[in-house]
Amino acid sequence: MYDDIQLINNQAIHNFELFVDGHRAFIDYQQRGNKFFLIHTEVPRELEGQGVAAALVKKTFKYLEANNFKMVPYCEYIKAYLKRHPEWERLIA
Repeated sequence: MYDDIQLINNQAIHNFELFVDGHRAFIDYQQRGNKFFLIHTEVPRELEGQGVAAALVKKTFKYLEANNFKMVPYCEYIKAYLKRHPEWERLIA
């Protein structure tokens, strides 16, 4: 789902972003070297329950892996996602 929507790495404000139906969902991060500290995931109320957060996290993980980055998950949603998808634990620093 949401395969046709491109993930944006908005480095100026330290967010990975997805725009769905005119609404912005994002993951707030801090980058140190090759590690991304994933701090907070937010989806607008209008998009809740539609799989946007999961798509955003999966696209972020794919971006990190494709660019040889590691992650440190602080966000509770991302930690819960990793419990459901342990195959992505390979990205944990």
